[in-house]
Amino acid sequence: MDPVRKPALVVLTRQGAAMAECLAKALPGCEIHGLAKRVPDAESTFESTGTQLQGLFLAGRPIIGVCAAGVLVRLLAPLLRDKTTEPPVIAVAEDGSVVVPLLGGHHGANDLAQQIAEVLGGVAAVTTSGDLRFGVALDDPPAGYRLAAPERAKPVMARLLEGEAVRLAGYAPWLNDSKLPFGDDAALTLRVAEEVAPEDPDVLVYHPATLALGLGCERNCPPEELVGLVRETLAESGFAPESLAVAVSLDLKMDEPAMAAVSEAFGVPLRFFDAGRLEEETPRLSQPSDIVYREVGCHGVSEAAALAAAGPEGALVVTKRKSRRATSAIARSVDLIDPESVGVARGLLSIVGLGPGQEAWRTPEADRLLRDATDLVGYGFYLDLLGSLAEGKTRHVFALGEEEKRAEAALRLAAEGRNVALISSGDPGIYAMAAVAYEVLDRALVAGNTAYGRIDLQVAPGISALQAAAARLGAPLGHDFCAISLSDLLTPWETIETRLRAAAEGDFVVAFYNPVSKRRRWQLGAARDILLKHRPPETPVVLATSLGRPQESIRSLSLKDLDPEDVDMMTVVLVGNSQTRRVETAGGRSWLLTPRGYAAKAEKRKEAS
Repeated sequence: MDPVRKPALVVLTRQGAAMAECLAKALPGCEIHGLAKRVPDAESTFESTGTQLQGLFLAGRPIIGVCAAGVLVRLLAPLLRDKTTEPPVIAVAEDGSVVVPLLGGHHGANDLAQQIAEVLGGVAAVTTSGDLRFGVALDDPPAGYRLAAPERAKPVMARLLEGEAVRLAGYAPWLNDSKLPFGDDAALTLRVAEEVAPEDPDVLVYHPATLALGLGCERNCPPEELVGLVRETLAESGFAPESLAVAVSLDLKMDEPAMAAVSEAFGVPLRFFDAGRLEEETPRLSQPSDIVYREVGCHGVSEAAALAAAGPEGALVVTKRKSRRATSAIARSVDLIDPESVGVARGLLSIVGLGPGQEAWRTPEADRLLRDATDLVGYGFYLDLLGSLAEGKTRHVFALGEEEKRAEAALRLAAEGRNVALISSGDPGIYAMAAVAYEVLDRALVAGNTAYGRIDLQVAPGISALQAAAARLGAPLGHDFCAISLSDLLTPWETIETRLRAAAEGDFVVAFYNPVSKRRRWQLGAARDILLKHRPPETPVVLATSLGRPQESIRSLSLKDLDPEDVDMMTVVLVGNSQTRRVETAGGRSWLLTPRGYAAKAEKRKEAS
């Protein structure tokens, strides 16, 4: 099962919800999707069961339906095309007594069903012939093995079920310990080898992840050069790319695009070692270099990294190969290589915007980054808003006003190779954590902290408070607008005042962020007075508090009536321009509109005609 595509627990009844919560705790990463009218408190809710199931299926998400198997069969049947690409689909009885893998049995469904059955104390109704008779699925090898030419597995299994024997060449515990009918003179062969598979329908080849690919390159080496060198190295040695367990290099190369290109081209994870660790491998190098030592602090990069990943009993099987600006080498381990136990990964810092707080307003990209993160950094209230998305992750909680400490902690954790999500409300780029993080990063780089510069940074946007407030009220941002923070903790009031006058004279719709605090009350009144000099007293104003949360409050008033005592820290203030007006509907509802000028344009067309 693809570890990136998290299983979706689909629940249609309240009784099923209790079962799903139990499973979600036992199966980290699962998300509960509930039918809105019956399971309104689920992480994700939906109105149409068919639409939801088909969307998850097409997205390749494993589906665990706490419902009758027939529901899943009927709703997913129109989508069934190719069993080799279908995600696992499992039906779980509401009392937990039976777990049925319906689809994707050889793509993780059988194993997942067994795991669910163990949690619930039920029975996994596995019906796949190979699993039942031989205790093994030839087209679904365990972690650490890849099957070459998967299309050959089905006919080979069919012949075995008909009574043929098979010969095992090589060693793999999961095959050796199976109930397969082995015979030394059999026509069929299962081969476990790192070399490229032969074109033979009677042979299934399993590539064990025992090879470590060592890489080195000059700064800004063209990605295509390093990828090409790796292809040549593999071709000359006869090793299959599927046996590459990990690509490794010196930590100074973490941010090289060429390294990422190799990882993507060959589907292999990247890990890195510091110079001290690589220097320990010098006695085992075929070509130690004093020049390299003077440059980076170790006598070799590609060979040393490969050997470090392969372990003390590993050995070089391809010595250093060179292109103009890159090197590669391969070492073989005596055991399967677990990339998670090798060196450190390139750290990722995701600066994630939650929006105003309502889950439905959080982007799918934000959810994906939060699911994948190992560490969460943020203000405690924001972390609490994540609910089950925060389960199983290390929380680093900071108080209000500790924004720089949050950013520093997030950068430090990412530099250690962790996957870190720095949480921000609203949009992280609007008076929020993105600017803080990049400012701290900039200072660190100027001070010589290059480790921070090697991490991967991403910003996931969120719905800002001004957007959410505008959406609740109609179209008050329909024409030019600006946002101004009234906090003078970081910006002198004289600068804020200059910007206020410019916004007032330019007739911008204005969104006030940080309008007041417990100790800072007079600024909003001063801003109101500046705006009143340039727009009518009846100009519409919106006070939007705790948007998207249960305590949401939205008030509409006139500029002349704006009182700072009616505003708190959780409020965004929208002030219309001279053209903003209220629109009343026949049903008594009121909306705000800042026109762009379409009416005038239509009038001109009418006059011209």
